[in-house]
Amino acid sequence: MTVPGIAYTELYVEDAHKYAARLRDDWGFTLYEPAAAAPGTAQVVAHQGSVRVLLTSAVEADHPVAGWVRRHGDGVAVIALRHADAASAAAAAERAVAAGAVRLDGAGTVSGFGDLALRFTGPEDLLPPGELPGPGALLSLDHVAVVVPGGQLGDSVRWAVEGLGHREVFREYVEVGDQAMDSRVVQSPCGTVTFTLLEPDTSRASGQIDGFLTAHGGAGVQHLAYATGSITAAVRELAARGVAFLSTPGAYYDALESRLGPTAIPVAELRDTHVLVDRDHGGELFQIFARSTHPRRTLFLELVERRGAGSFGTANIKALYEAVERERATADS
Repeated sequence: MTVPGIAYTELYVEDAHKYAARLRDDWGFTLYEPAAAAPGTAQVVAHQGSVRVLLTSAVEADHPVAGWVRRHGDGVAVIALRHADAASAAAAAERAVAAGAVRLDGAGTVSGFGDLALRFTGPEDLLPPGELPGPGALLSLDHVAVVVPGGQLGDSVRWAVEGLGHREVFREYVEVGDQAMDSRVVQSPCGTVTFTLLEPDTSRASGQIDGFLTAHGGAGVQHLAYATGSITAAVRELAARGVAFLSTPGAYYDALESRLGPTAIPVAELRDTHVLVDRDHGGELFQIFARSTHPRRTLFLELVERRGAGSFGTANIKALYEAVERERATADS
């Protein structure tokens, strides 16, 4: 069973219109309001390239969406997986339920990882008839990073394989000082849906992954990685809009050419924009994290540019981890 891709991510937020305005002003999204919001909610759709974000807030304090936001803060509540038609979406939902997921509604939504739900949909793209995708720096959703509690990573991978038909394509154990985490990547057979699953090593000192679980209140989406056609141009454009990105020490770039040789984007340009680079047998991967603006410092965004690479930046995972840890330490000081 193949999945054509992620149709949209749905964020439960305190104020859908306020959150949407930030996506428009800072990230260049185009906005519109659906003709009919889900009962008891206000909803706004933000779109750019093939990226669709459905923002949902509760009208009343006792609405389930409001309860979700009280537990987790604003965040990704639903990942909608696009299928060719309603029949294949229903079959995919049945497979997930047979593997242990709980059906949450009659619209193909089932439990996923913690309070992160999965919704199996047809080819819905959320745009009104005749409206074109918004132009901008972001092209598509490259992958979704999900943090699970210590000891749950193996079961989460097994469920993704059995319930979603995914395959494990990558794994990495990352140590930074006296803390560590496990990372495993599962992907749909056609390669268009990718979950990076993260788990803290609870035998080591508490770190940023433990901090996420505490602040978020359990498993959830740590970051969304958006693909772009030119990452350095995107960083400059978005920085001009007010988006702040994590910095990388100069020593990383000092050693870059001796480690990788010449890169498709000159080292001077990478250094200027703080973009990281890694290489695999297919080509090069460039990536950078934006600073989290979440009050709980949980959810944040990543930019990715792939020039033939199909991997996930093995040589960069530690550097990215360290960049987030520096940001976390600065915020705590």
